[in-house]
Amino acid sequence: MTFNLEKCIGCNTCTVACKNIWTNRKGTEYMWWNNVETKPGIGYPKQWEKQDLWKGGWVKKGNKLKLRYGSKAYMLSNLFFNPHTPEMKDYYGKNDVYEFNYKDLQSPEQSKQQPVARPKSMVTGKEEGSIDWGVNWEDNAGGAHITGKQDINFKEMNEGEVDATLKFRDVFYFYLPRICNHCVNPGCVSACPSGAAYKRDEDGIVLIDQDRCRNWRYCISSCPYKKVYYNWTSGKMEKCILCYPRIESGLPPACFHSCVGKIRSFGVIFYDMDRIKEAALANDENLVEEQRKVILDPFDPKIIEAAKKEGISDDWIDAAQRSPIYKLVKKWELALPLHPEFRTMPSLFYIPPLAPIITSAGKHSPSTQDIFDMEKPSAGPLLSLDELDKFRVPLKYLANMFGAGNEEVVKKSLLRQLAIRHYQRSIRVDKKPNVKILDRVGLSEKDAQEIVRALSLAFLNERFVVPTKKSEKVNVDPYTERGFAGFDHMTPWSPMKR
Repeated sequence: MTFNLEKCIGCNTCTVACKNIWTNRKGTEYMWWNNVETKPGIGYPKQWEKQDLWKGGWVKKGNKLKLRYGSKAYMLSNLFFNPHTPEMKDYYGKNDVYEFNYKDLQSPEQSKQQPVARPKSMVTGKEEGSIDWGVNWEDNAGGAHITGKQDINFKEMNEGEVDATLKFRDVFYFYLPRICNHCVNPGCVSACPSGAAYKRDEDGIVLIDQDRCRNWRYCISSCPYKKVYYNWTSGKMEKCILCYPRIESGLPPACFHSCVGKIRSFGVIFYDMDRIKEAALANDENLVEEQRKVILDPFDPKIIEAAKKEGISDDWIDAAQRSPIYKLVKKWELALPLHPEFRTMPSLFYIPPLAPIITSAGKHSPSTQDIFDMEKPSAGPLLSLDELDKFRVPLKYLANMFGAGNEEVVKKSLLRQLAIRHYQRSIRVDKKPNVKILDRVGLSEKDAQEIVRALSLAFLNERFVVPTKKSEKVNVDPYTERGFAGFDHMTPWSPMKR
């Protein structure tokens, strides 16, 4: 999966589609399996990126990976009280999840005052006082002057640099859509004492078995992206299921299908499971490159032969070849994982945004007034490849978010995107393709044309290449799959078998 942040308009159509389908039930009111955050900010739930607080993901200890949460003994000691789990206040502030009492606006009773839709708790049904937080509290940089400074991605930048970045005339923001990353090395699966969380062999989707789940909530703590939630009505854990009923039928997930900006691509990638441990144990600065090495070339005859030996059908191999994911992530090196330092190896990759240009108040204005002009490029209407420092979003900020602090992998992505802009402009304005600028960033003219197609002009069937499920090859007892619960059917000494 890839998300192109350059095109996200923050409309939240994806959020509404997901909410209406999956989390409009009792106990799921506060859940947003898909949400769109504004960066810089602390996100939903608050400070979800701060793993010193929430203990999510993995840490490298010698030549081994350990859950950041702690040892098995520590987990056992917290079995009946997990101190590293977000509370309601982290999702919706000091109040419960709330809605507004719109019935008061439609009441036939006469009153001397103008009717007001007051906030009302969706948990207790009582009217709330003043509300101080919500899932969309930071939308469009609404809290950048306060919560923006608390963004963990500003680490290694001094206070003066952060303040300068968040000044009104040079403030920046971009949208960050988030769903479950369906990681290759998921912390939630490893932390679950009941074995309820699992990763499907056939397509890599991470799910939680509602029959096995005993709500220990370790999956919430161990997920560094905080995309696992507790349903207080059913007493079970829930998370994004990537609309697997749609995927099995050859359709993209609802949030992907409804995306207005067409920022999302979805398809099949092959990866080498034998190299996952090696990639997850890499040093921080090498994590992105090592994860790319795990992804296999679907056009390689040896890979195709090995895939067929593993029982992968021709239509899945064809889907991997037609999907833009392999090219965006590995061949062109445009898309990057979100916080690879968590070492879960997410299956969702982001193309970092080319930010607006910083302002130069009065510098290029006809008068000396404080007019918010943009810094003019040294040559032509586009910035040159040597002027990345004129973008508003600091390179270090993007590197902390998408490169585990490695600026080079982010810089390569930004330079290639900028080079594509120069190339397209040379064709449309100069009527002569500027191939030299492509050579400078290591792209061919064919690569440039394919990138433009994939990111700007692709039709739905090009962005979403979803093969159907091979149900006839599934060797599972239908009785087991239909779902059941109870002490007579599932006990610690006779668990449900898949």
